[in-house]
Amino acid sequence: MNEDRLARLEETLFFQDRLLNDLNSALTGQQKQLDALERGLHELREKVEDLRMVVETGGTPANAPPPHYQER
Repeated sequence: MNEDRLARLEETLFFQDRLLNDLNSALTGQQKQLDALERGLHELREKVEDLRMVVETGGTPANAPPPHYQER
């Protein structure tokens, strides 16, 4: 009887350990996605702020190329 109980405990531990590893992998992947989304949001906020300044001042953004420079 003790051997059966020990076998069940070992089996439970094995599956819990596997589940914990799977959950850790999923959480790590989600954190990477969240970090990328936060970086993208930060970049978009900067662009919106630049555009807001352009509209308010009627000028050009600080990082805009000069008028004589045009890509062809």
